[in-house]
Amino acid sequence: MKLDYDALAALAAILHTGSFAGAAQKLGLTQPAITQRIKLLEDRIGTILIRRSRPCTATEAGARLLRHAEEVGLLEKTLAQDLAGFAPDPDRPLRIVVNADSLATWALPALTAAKGFLFDITVDDQDHSADLLRAGEVMGAITSHGRAIAGCDPHPLGALDYAVTCTPAFAAQWFATGVTAETLARAPCLTFNRKDRLQRDWADEVAGTRLSVPSHYLPTTQGITDAIRLSLGWGANPVILFEPFLSRGELVELIPGRRFSTPLFWQVSHQAAPALRELTQALKRHAAAFLRAPHS
Repeated sequence: MKLDYDALAALAAILHTGSFAGAAQKLGLTQPAITQRIKLLEDRIGTILIRRSRPCTATEAGARLLRHAEEVGLLEKTLAQDLAGFAPDPDRPLRIVVNADSLATWALPALTAAKGFLFDITVDDQDHSADLLRAGEVMGAITSHGRAIAGCDPHPLGALDYAVTCTPAFAAQWFATGVTAETLARAPCLTFNRKDRLQRDWADEVAGTRLSVPSHYLPTTQGITDAIRLSLGWGANPVILFEPFLSRGELVELIPGRRFSTPLFWQVSHQAAPALRELTQALKRHAAAFLRAPHS
């Protein structure tokens, strides 16, 4: 099937800006011209590509075409890097997925170090971020899955260490008799979202049985850190975030020394890998400075 890449550019602009008017402004065209391009593309494909909502969103077919347009852009970027005199297109955001704890600790400096990209970052749990890569919704993902996803290259980044903590006052209120199945079943914890199993898995392992742990849901790493420090609940967060509070006695570990780690990998599609080489190198370099070395 031969595609009109001007129409694909219009599709990408609509989905990135959220409207036909925004796409017209971005591409320097009139809104009727944008509308005509999309109509011709939809007629060519034989299905609706954009939901005319506020903001505009992609149908399943539209999302697949958007991915194709982004892959073409990355191939063009690779060509631009290989051929002197060509500059990379700075206007097409690169869609990646990063887990919240990495964003809060080490990933942002890595993204800053990778020049020439605009980022469209989706935040998702590291155990589920690979699903977005499999579905073709992103070009790369920081994930806990080390086995190569179909069509992707995995790069080990290291292990992110976690401590399970609360305030001394919270411990006195909820765990005066110790950390047991009974106390864990009553004491509220802090959880990022319903995909996040860090706290539940830790509690189940400590108790030796499956528990129903009461939880507050708070979808930011910093929010969970603040909530634990305010005695709203107990929770697991990266050691590099909590170490200062532990050393000052503001927080205590529920079970001293009973920590765990999550291995992290950067998985990037084969097709996008050459264009994203600088980003991959920046992620590996900054991860090495913050994470425990793989397999150590």
